[in-house]
Amino acid sequence: MQHRGAWKSRWTFMLATAGSAIGLGNIWKLPYMIGVNGGSAFVLVFIACILFVGIPLMMTEILLGRRAQKNPLNGMAKLAHEAKASPHWQWLGGMGMVTGLLILGFYSVIGGWVLSYIVEAARGVFTDVSGAQSAANFDELLASPFTLFFWHTMFMVMTMGVVARGVNSGLEKANNILIPALFAILLVLLGYSMSVGDMVASYQFMFSLDFSKITPVAVLSALGHAFFSLSLGMGSVMVYGSYLQRNVSIARMTIYIALADTMLGLLVGLAIYSLVFANHLAPSAGPGLIFQTLPIAFGHMPWGSLIGTLFFMLVAFAAWTSAISLVEPAIAWIVENKEMKRTTAAWAIGLAVWLLGIAVLLSFNAWKEVKIIFGLNIFEVLDKLTSTILLPLGGLLMAIFAGYLMKKTHSQEELGLSHRAYKTWRLTNNVIAPIAIVCVFLYLFGWVK
Repeated sequence: MQHRGAWKSRWTFMLATAGSAIGLGNIWKLPYMIGVNGGSAFVLVFIACILFVGIPLMMTEILLGRRAQKNPLNGMAKLAHEAKASPHWQWLGGMGMVTGLLILGFYSVIGGWVLSYIVEAARGVFTDVSGAQSAANFDELLASPFTLFFWHTMFMVMTMGVVARGVNSGLEKANNILIPALFAILLVLLGYSMSVGDMVASYQFMFSLDFSKITPVAVLSALGHAFFSLSLGMGSVMVYGSYLQRNVSIARMTIYIALADTMLGLLVGLAIYSLVFANHLAPSAGPGLIFQTLPIAFGHMPWGSLIGTLFFMLVAFAAWTSAISLVEPAIAWIVENKEMKRTTAAWAIGLAVWLLGIAVLLSFNAWKEVKIIFGLNIFEVLDKLTSTILLPLGGLLMAIFAGYLMKKTHSQEELGLSHRAYKTWRLTNNVIAPIAIVCVFLYLFGWVK
């Protein structure tokens, strides 16, 4: 069996886990969800969900990983044996690993869109672009399987190139560079938005509370996104936790990571909506916000090509760090169980995900009319299956295992909390988070309206 890697410091663990959490969900999805769900009402509920569901469940996943000191599948088998629970709990770890790979199958295609837009912005394609032309440019990208194939391949090579180098040479070094660079670019964009955009309107839209806009749909959307935003339920946080030293406070690290993740998402929203309002564009543009609406803003502002290039570099860095975490659990399992070199395992898994990504990219053009189930194409099936079923289910089962099957002395030993703080964690992990996730399931399957 090969030697397991370990983070050199709590700082590198925090950067890596923050990199896992900070991704397209923060920069692509959160801003448009704020726009279509009432602005400040959604922000308020989202922050509450991070505090009462996201943070407790991230603590749970990290403690399971550090307790097991193994990949998610073997780790859950070890923990189940220790708790005298059914050995079938190991499949919870296996489900998380598969979920991460399925997500990467379509995540890499979207990451390819971002890489393409870096080049387009740098070439000045957005200069004086109209709304119709911006939409046409995006449609043209989706309609070209060869273009999507090229950028999807580039993104996968970037991802697997880092993962193949291991914990210290690959994951640590990449995150030590990419996460600070990501925040540096964000600060440049935020400063630029403050100087040329309508920051007052952006701030009012996101933070001037209007409780009348808090609807059941907004609440459930915020809860689901809080879960997705922190990369919970797919084994990534668990395997990162397995590399964590024993003397590091799980609670403190979790709070720092959740704070960085949430702060970045909200700052990106401020920067984006400042430009949107300054250019009299619709804040509720939906999923096309950064690929169709923002290019219009970039095309009609001073230094728009440079700012647009920096923005899409920011998105690419965020997508890259998250993609790395999606594949790490499966790589760890192969290395620890199959006596395979990490480099070989990484490129083998990468090849499989790359092939899945080809099927996904074809669902936007050549296979657009091919429906798999319930009238959904390949991309839509993978998105719905992972985001609305597998991720929440994984988080729910982890909460149940840690809260009801794991010995209290073991969870307290890992968390190292005071008596009162530990009771608070158990309340949120054992009661509040599971009820919230069950409510999401009930709503998604139409059992509550």
